[in-house]
Amino acid sequence: MPKHVKMMILDTCPHCKRAFQMMNELMTANPAYREVKFEVIEEQTEPQKTEGYDYRYVPTFFIGDVKVHEGTPTAEALEMVFKKALE
Repeated sequence: MPKHVKMMILDTCPHCKRAFQMMNELMTANPAYREVKFEVIEEQTEPQKTEGYDYRYVPTFFIGDVKVHEGTPTAEALEMVFKKALE
């Protein structure tokens, strides 16, 4: 069973929008990635859900309390998030 992934974003962030596009492309290329569930947290509207998480840039991905990627997304970095969630 895949691990739970928290994704911190801002609705206005162009890097976050690009991350969603890349995630969809990765899920299309590798259907196993569709099993990974992301809890998307908009930090301005749900600040209470970001308390205790150490990050400065969005998008940021956490598996449990471990930060697995922060900042400008790349296909390689996002694929690593999927792979760690499936470990």
